[in-house]
Amino acid sequence: MNHRSVRRLLGAVLLPILPLVAGAGLSRPLHAQSDPPVVEAAPVPYGPGEKAVYQVKLGVITVGHGSMSVLGVEYVQGHPTYHARLEAKGGIPLARVDDRFESWIDVHGLFSRRFRQDQKEVHYERHRRFDFFPESLSFRQVDNGKTGTLPTNRPLDDVSFLYYVRTLPLRVGDTYTIPRYFQESGNPVVLKVLRKETVTVPAGTFNTVVVQPVIRSSGLFGEGGRAEVYFTDDSRRLMVQMSSRVPVVGSLNLYLESYEPGEALTTVPAPALAGGEAAQ
Repeated sequence: MNHRSVRRLLGAVLLPILPLVAGAGLSRPLHAQSDPPVVEAAPVPYGPGEKAVYQVKLGVITVGHGSMSVLGVEYVQGHPTYHARLEAKGGIPLARVDDRFESWIDVHGLFSRRFRQDQKEVHYERHRRFDFFPESLSFRQVDNGKTGTLPTNRPLDDVSFLYYVRTLPLRVGDTYTIPRYFQESGNPVVLKVLRKETVTVPAGTFNTVVVQPVIRSSGLFGEGGRAEVYFTDDSRRLMVQMSSRVPVVGSLNLYLESYEPGEALTTVPAPALAGGEAAQ
């Protein structure tokens, strides 16, 4: 049999089975690629880019400005999180406030994976850094190396608690008992839905739901502060006013001046394909 005859014979045998080989996955067209992996984001009324700016008053005196914002999505220990920040700055001689609270909120589980607290209020000052490891029910205080046990695998801090509240129904008369504060000594967090109230702030007039959060700590919503938070009585649950007591002056108040909505997310890239802090 010559070479031409051999080629004809091989062609007759192989051509009919090539489609079967390709269908079995032994040969795939270059354009047939699977979708990149993603992490589903829980439905929430906020997102990256959201920013609310506030007028800050100590007592009745306007002393500065504050803001509450979602800076973007960042990866903490390989998990996508919303980086959220609450800050207030200003004061008068002998009574100045310079507060910054930051939280990194898991986009799927809506719990905190990192918390930063830099707080200066008149004669009170506190600086703390925490990394949370919910999978092992542990946390590490970065600034001093101390470790501890989380009371839950869905921990909340002072800032992530505010964002969590925005996802609740908030019916007047309801009391939520939430044993999710990251330090056991602060539990349970109690949230009382006090009333509905129409308030006028620099940004306009809003129908609000007034809630009182109480955390048994010396943080933003400590028992001594008797804070009240005013959320819009709509699907946004935007904070338009907040009041809390501070030493000497008597009260620290925030009033909404302006608002920029954020981008609603349904998914974010999985850590393997994401940049930023994926490896931290």
